[in-house]
Amino acid sequence: MAALAVIRISGPKSFSIIEEIFTSIKGKKKDFKKVSPYSIHFGKIIDGEQVIDEVLVSVFKGPHSYTGEDTIEISCHGSTYIQQSILQLLIRSGARMADPGEFTLRAFLNGKLDLSQAEAVSDLISSQHASAHKVALQQLRGGYSDTMQHLRQQLVDFASLIELELDFAEEDVEFANREKLTSLVQGLLIEIRRLQKSFIEGNVLKSGVSVLIAGKPNVGKSTLLNALLNEERAIVSDIAGTTRDVIEDYLVIDGIQFRFMDTAGIRHSEDVIEQMGVERTHQHASKAAVIVYVADPEQSDVEN
Repeated sequence: MAALAVIRISGPKSFSIIEEIFTSIKGKKKDFKKVSPYSIHFGKIIDGEQVIDEVLVSVFKGPHSYTGEDTIEISCHGSTYIQQSILQLLIRSGARMADPGEFTLRAFLNGKLDLSQAEAVSDLISSQHASAHKVALQQLRGGYSDTMQHLRQQLVDFASLIELELDFAEEDVEFANREKLTSLVQGLLIEIRRLQKSFIEGNVLKSGVSVLIAGKPNVGKSTLLNALLNEERAIVSDIAGTTRDVIEDYLVIDGIQFRFMDTAGIRHSEDVIEQMGVERTHQHASKAAVIVYVADPEQSDVEN
């Protein structure tokens, strides 16, 4: 339970709804349609004669709000009882519970965010490390959208020139230098390939870099994992084949999240369970971004 909670109302009836349940500390009603935008008001949430909580009410008038609509934010105490009481009051006054992601959906429908920025909101909320936060924040600020808009404009210009050339193909008129058109197309291809590469890198930064620790049994894979995590995450034993399944944990290094996976030792075995573990090692190896192969110099060469 947090010390404070924020309840948001958005839509054309936001001001009339809050007016029904909010008064100043002295008990006076307030006309929120006449108050200044981006203002904060201290008062009480009341249910009839009963005071539910003393709150701060922030006012955002459309279209200059997150959703593009009239919006109210109620900052109340974090008690579950208080939150539920205020929500019930709002519903009785004509509001309804928002669907998951509905505020961002309304912002998108009202032109406050484009699709890539709307997706970035979810990424920003779920970011668990500095790199993922940086990528999401850059996308939310429109970095990706600006690039796409620039590319779109270049493609529109290119298509316009081609159409002109086709329309006047029989005339001795040249609307675009062929070398410039070729250079434009090559530049577009370079930018598109750069975006494609950045998408792959962005996904890695957002989801974390998967690092698989592989090797034969008893070469120190589990010891390495425990040393990296600075805890006894995997069982270490002199008995070969101790690790039968994939053991994984996360570690943030220089703002980048790494997912380390300790795997079953790679060898031929008659043990059915151990063979299943080896098969899982191969499956995860095909998907891992990085494979760290641990070897004992006194043992034979690496097996496939």
